[in-house]
Amino acid sequence: MDSVKKGTTAGKRSAFRCLLSDVPITYDYIRAEGKAGRTGSRLMAIVGESDRGRLYLSPTPKHENVSNNLIPEWKPEVPIAPHGLGIRVPTYGLTKFGDLFTSRQLVSLTTFSNLIGEVIQKVENDGIFSELPDGCNPLHDGGIGGAAYAETVGLYLAFVVDKCSDYWSNICTWDKSRDNIRSTFGRHAIPMVWDYAEANPFSGSSGNWMAMVDWTRKAVQRFPATTNGFVKYEDAQTQNTSTDKLVSTDPPYYDNIGYADISDFYYTWLRRSLRHVFPSLFLTFAVPKEQELIVVSYRHGSKEKAEEFFLKGMTQAMQHLADQTHPALPVTIYYAFKQSETKRDRGTASTGWETFLNAVINAGFSITGTWPIRTELANRPIGLDTNALASSIVLVCRKSSSDASVATRHEFVTSLRAELPKALAHMQRANIVPVDLAQASIGPGMAIFTRYSRVLDARGEPISVRDALILVNQTLDEIFSEREGDFDPDTLWALEWFRQQGFKEGDYGVAETLSKAKNISVDGLVEAGILSSKAGRVRLLKPEELPKNWDPATDKRLTVWEIVHHLVRILESSGEKAASRIVSLVGSKAEAARELCYQLYANCESKKRAIEARSYNSLVRSWPEINRLAREDDVLEGVQTSLFDGKGVG
Repeated sequence: MDSVKKGTTAGKRSAFRCLLSDVPITYDYIRAEGKAGRTGSRLMAIVGESDRGRLYLSPTPKHENVSNNLIPEWKPEVPIAPHGLGIRVPTYGLTKFGDLFTSRQLVSLTTFSNLIGEVIQKVENDGIFSELPDGCNPLHDGGIGGAAYAETVGLYLAFVVDKCSDYWSNICTWDKSRDNIRSTFGRHAIPMVWDYAEANPFSGSSGNWMAMVDWTRKAVQRFPATTNGFVKYEDAQTQNTSTDKLVSTDPPYYDNIGYADISDFYYTWLRRSLRHVFPSLFLTFAVPKEQELIVVSYRHGSKEKAEEFFLKGMTQAMQHLADQTHPALPVTIYYAFKQSETKRDRGTASTGWETFLNAVINAGFSITGTWPIRTELANRPIGLDTNALASSIVLVCRKSSSDASVATRHEFVTSLRAELPKALAHMQRANIVPVDLAQASIGPGMAIFTRYSRVLDARGEPISVRDALILVNQTLDEIFSEREGDFDPDTLWALEWFRQQGFKEGDYGVAETLSKAKNISVDGLVEAGILSSKAGRVRLLKPEELPKNWDPATDKRLTVWEIVHHLVRILESSGEKAASRIVSLVGSKAEAARELCYQLYANCESKKRAIEARSYNSLVRSWPEINRLAREDDVLEGVQTSLFDGKGVG
């Protein structure tokens, strides 16, 4: 059974193993074969629809011939950036965007794209017959007559074709948990996949044509039809549009996303469908890239030169905003870049945040506030090895005061220790999830830092933004450590053990020594139901190993640790309603459990324990709904009690 689950995978260094010889097949070999044009694909199964659900059928040679013998009239010949951020396919021989589609997918996409022109002509003719207002000006010249109306319909249909391309590529995989197709872009990257699924455009399953029409319809329905707006393509470093305006901007994120390189996936289809509607917009065969303000080493020759390009360009763009924005109005800047760099000798910081904040500060801005805003879909696909941000951090900036004072490092740290706990408590009350907390805390910390004109170290030298970020993160660690005093001794022991071992086994003697420091015993931890102890080895019980019939009301040694891990187990197996019953029963201990989730998540992040981290993050994310359902249970319980105890009945 294990060999079936494992399939042909052979570990990290060797990609797969040969089914006939059991010899490992390395990634280098597969890449070389791909570049030589000696790789292909085979039809493995057909998924059919029936009244009883999905049917999985074995294909015949005829099925395979039908899919392989189609010849598309056109395919995107735009090259894929070989070293683009998050782009992996060129190393396997997929070097052009047309390579990301099967022949059958290309025929479908080109057919629907061709029909857009016919639809535009048909709508325009129908408009003349229906006596729509005259007007020959095209849409790109601001036309409002019948011709522009027809082109608008074509524009929306082009969006539909683009949406289809996301579901009709050979990067789409099969979601076995939902029995449907995942889209190409579960994240901002083009990874290599080893098995893919083709959507049937005319089916009732995911990725069909009418589903994409419906998505576009929903978006169009929500357009603010009574408001006029405009889109203008300008260089942020030299534009004048922001003069005396209120500015809210979402700048590019350092080296996180290769926007322009990835945009060619969609641009090629949009250009094919709309270049006659917007001729000036689609002059180039591919998206312009050279001036894109991100850190991409291959465009600049080295990482150092790319960082210099980013810092210089971002500083100039921010300086431009600072000079032009109306002085009575703040500038709000969205930023969602995850801190992930930890230096053992110094602390945690992030080059992405450091470089961006340097640009903001060098431009003459100070940070006066932060708003963490939930901007990401709660149900978006997340890989098993990552915990993606759920929020963007909005920095509220104003021009720095000319009379700002100078502070010492000691004064800065004292201010952090005095003000960050309140800011942290406020964010947790607002249910900022653990994955976002470190990023969200940068705002209050840097607001203190930029309050001063300079912060000087013991030698009288200004401390850097990186050093300030390290101090902010160190202060956060201290705050969490101080809050551990609210936990019971069993939980404190489990937390310390988890930091060292996670859910792995450890030596009984070490566990016993640690327990004595907490004035408890290993036997007591076993009795509490959180630990397994056998043959001189101990380990914490995983959530799925905890007893299903656990009742906190009868637990004689109830711990915060137990509450958290039973909640994780119940939430993942039975949902928020079932978890709410536990929260209702444990009363005030529930908030301590929520606090523990933040601590556990932070430890999992530092130890690269992504799966456990996601469980704690998900529990906090669900907390508002769990709490709401728990309050409903309490109210209902009160009503039922009054009916049966003879009180409140007239």
